[in-house]
Amino acid sequence: MANSQINNVKISGVSACVPKHIEENSLNNLFTADELTKVCETTGIYRRRTTVEGVTTADLCVKTANQLISDLKWDKSDIEVLVFVTQTPDFRNPATSCIIQDRLGLKTSCMALDVSLGCSGYVYGLSIIGSLMSAGKLKKGLLLVGDTANQTSSPLDKSRALLFGDAGAATALEYDETAEPMLFDFGTDGSGYQAIYTPHSGFRNRVKPESFEMVDYGGGVVRAKVHSWLDGLEVFSFGISRAPKTVKSLWGYFGKSAEDFDYFLFHQANKQMNEKIRMKLGLPAEKVPYNLADFGNCSSASIPLLMVTNLKNELEVKSLNLLMCGFGVGLSWGTVAINTKNIICSELVEY
Repeated sequence: MANSQINNVKISGVSACVPKHIEENSLNNLFTADELTKVCETTGIYRRRTTVEGVTTADLCVKTANQLISDLKWDKSDIEVLVFVTQTPDFRNPATSCIIQDRLGLKTSCMALDVSLGCSGYVYGLSIIGSLMSAGKLKKGLLLVGDTANQTSSPLDKSRALLFGDAGAATALEYDETAEPMLFDFGTDGSGYQAIYTPHSGFRNRVKPESFEMVDYGGGVVRAKVHSWLDGLEVFSFGISRAPKTVKSLWGYFGKSAEDFDYFLFHQANKQMNEKIRMKLGLPAEKVPYNLADFGNCSSASIPLLMVTNLKNELEVKSLNLLMCGFGVGLSWGTVAINTKNIICSELVEY
């Protein structure tokens, strides 16, 4: 495991944006009534927010970033770095962060970069932007994360149906020499990359006419090679193994324990997986919140969205010690221990 510590950077605010459209996990031609009940009970997901065609992750992130900047009463000219974490960018090139810099009206001296990560992306993003700000003494920064995973899925693929929600989130960070350190633990296992991937999407296997041909793989899985694929059993096994290990690795390296934290914010993968992780770590249920029922798995936006939907009132008036853990596509994982003090937490934004 890779451990690191970032000093002199604090979170000042967090916000999240979801599409207005609510898609209920209701009976359809993919599932029988019994199957639907089992899927909802197992995953904990009963409805999700999904984008309409033409709305991108960048749109969700720009909307919520503007709201957060307004709530913080920040001068945009003070923002010196922008990091955008997504697997659903506007284009292959240029980097979508460059386009967002212009859309937000940030100064041209603002550093902007994209990071291609999914479920672990929020923790990695905090490390990347925190390192840049700490090393360069940059005054203010924006971390934008999110995905519109439903736009990459086959509507006839039972292995992914009913799981993913679309969302974007913004986190505002400031350089502050009195801030408590952020403590990180990371890991990667690229040998499992095919557990969650899109076969024809880049330059290894370039998109061609046959990439769009729908193939019936049996078991209710019908998809093309331009669609994202998910090996549910492999991902489940990975999650319940790696997530507890990275949390324990951070505890061991930095001398922490479960008693040091007010809440544990896990990537909202699915309820059964996350509950196994919670029980392996011996964590009390009241310290492990969920918003899966209403939003599903929102990739890199799941942790900040959880902060907005479940912890807003406490985040704004208390000092909280939080442990955040993301794990998934890559395969990749990361955990961070962080302290927040009376931060701005915007109302949930709808687009």
